[in-house]
Amino acid sequence: MNEQAVVLVTGALSGIGRAAALAFARAKARVVISGRRADEGVALAHTLRSLGAQAEFIAADVRIEDDVQALVERTIARFGRLDIAVNAAGTEGESGPVVDQTTARYADVFDANVLGTLLAMKHQLRAMSAQRSGSIVNVSSTMGARGAAGASLYVASKHAVEGLTKSAALEAAAFGVRVNAVAPGPVQTPMLDRLTQTPERKAAFLDTVPLRRAGTPDEIAEAIVYVASASFMTGEVLRMNGGRTAS
Repeated sequence: MNEQAVVLVTGALSGIGRAAALAFARAKARVVISGRRADEGVALAHTLRSLGAQAEFIAADVRIEDDVQALVERTIARFGRLDIAVNAAGTEGESGPVVDQTTARYADVFDANVLGTLLAMKHQLRAMSAQRSGSIVNVSSTMGARGAAGASLYVASKHAVEGLTKSAALEAAAFGVRVNAVAPGPVQTPMLDRLTQTPERKAAFLDTVPLRRAGTPDEIAEAIVYVASASFMTGEVLRMNGGRTAS
């Protein structure tokens, strides 16, 4: 990766998005981070600058197209181009069986995970296609390729993210733009704690992982940096789940 690459990270204020922003900053990229909480965004931008990176925070809600369009436009106005975009914004929603799901719960999950990814790619691809280069990495999940009782909406949303990734990759290839996804399994983030709810349920869940542990956000960030720079990879999903999908 070029040290002067311009990188935009959505969902950058926590978890995997934050770890990705830090990883790109350590690689001396120019980094734009985005999220909805301004105080945390400003603080993270300060941290990125302390690592030697040029960094800016731009508040945006990926569910709102005007916000997303402005985010991309302001990134280009600040740094002149957009080389890499990491779309990490998302939510797990409220767990429960299919028979208990509601339209409100559906909108909560799909607006953040699917619509947010679609809108982000729409405006990122317009910019990258015009410059005839670029790389997009969407954050999916192990649940993008399998089912999970009690998590139907989250599972469906991540299947959709992977479908969007593959379709966009085919459309963008003619312009020299690559689109891929990284699909983590259990990662030690607040989302994992919310999903498992108790230490006992968390331990039981991690027992299903062949490596017998959760991943770390830094491990997933390393994969994102790799995929962003893998020049002959497009339309692929890199699964990082400790062996959960090996059988």
